[in-house]
Amino acid sequence: MLSRTADHLYWMSRYTERAENTARMLDVNYQTSLLPQSAAVAQVGWQGLLSISELLPAYAAKHGDIEQQRVMEFMVKDESNPSSIVSCLKAARENARAVRGSLTTEAWETQNQTWLEVNRMIKAREFERDPGQFFEWVKFRSHLSRGVTVGTMLMDEALHFMRLGTFLERADNTARLVDVKFHAVQSDFFGAASEKDQEYDFYHWSAILRSVSAFEIYRKVYRDVIKPERVADLLILRPDMPRSLHASLNEVVQNLASVANDQSSETQRRAGKLRADLQYGDIDEILATGLHAYLTQFLDRVNELGVRISRDFLVPAHA
Repeated sequence: MLSRTADHLYWMSRYTERAENTARMLDVNYQTSLLPQSAAVAQVGWQGLLSISELLPAYAAKHGDIEQQRVMEFMVKDESNPSSIVSCLKAARENARAVRGSLTTEAWETQNQTWLEVNRMIKAREFERDPGQFFEWVKFRSHLSRGVTVGTMLMDEALHFMRLGTFLERADNTARLVDVKFHAVQSDFFGAASEKDQEYDFYHWSAILRSVSAFEIYRKVYRDVIKPERVADLLILRPDMPRSLHASLNEVVQNLASVANDQSSETQRRAGKLRADLQYGDIDEILATGLHAYLTQFLDRVNELGVRISRDFLVPAHA
């Protein structure tokens, strides 16, 4: 397969997944902001969201103080922010258009329709009217895009590169979410003693689980009150939880094997090693040695995998 085509398919999927993950994170913060909380705690939440996405400097340069409405607009519709939902959907559509011939009509139509529709919604100010509904729509379009891809594309290299982009992006985003959210809680509410704090604790963890569609899964797996260490276990180590780091790496390893070439053996080895660490990991050990350090290292390794995949399969940086 032409590396240029592979590159467009890979990034089309990464941008679609990134738009969905941004919508999920904004949604959880928006829902949490509706709970009774002090202005300082609310500000920490929005600041955390910007640091998850490494957008704090860009936001500060443009807007200065952190305000909920400004953060949401910056992350939803600001085209000067390459990670905003609108920028991601635009980039996904541009990449899809470049390889129109490698996509089925349904796969192309889904990307194109999403882009046209998001523009209409932004113009009609539907996002301002009901942010929650807008975020649901973004998630739904991403689900649709994945479903149409798997349901209509030939199971060849094109599909494997698209899946590779999706799950590498998902691993990155889930790790960022867990890291920032645990950080916020450990400084404020971790192991809350008073009843009021415990109640907040419950809502906080419920919101995090809902942000990765894991609330019902948690109930089914643990049948217990929501405990931080179990949330971490579910989102990091469970291979049967669709958005966990383990499940994402399983997909990365599998799809890498399907597109392997003469120079990709080292990339496969590193992906396999990272997957093995998750497969044989123990949440108590991870928490004892420090969750933040663990996730920072994980993000570095995922980032390095992305660089290696680009070098092994995709368009060289100078092209």
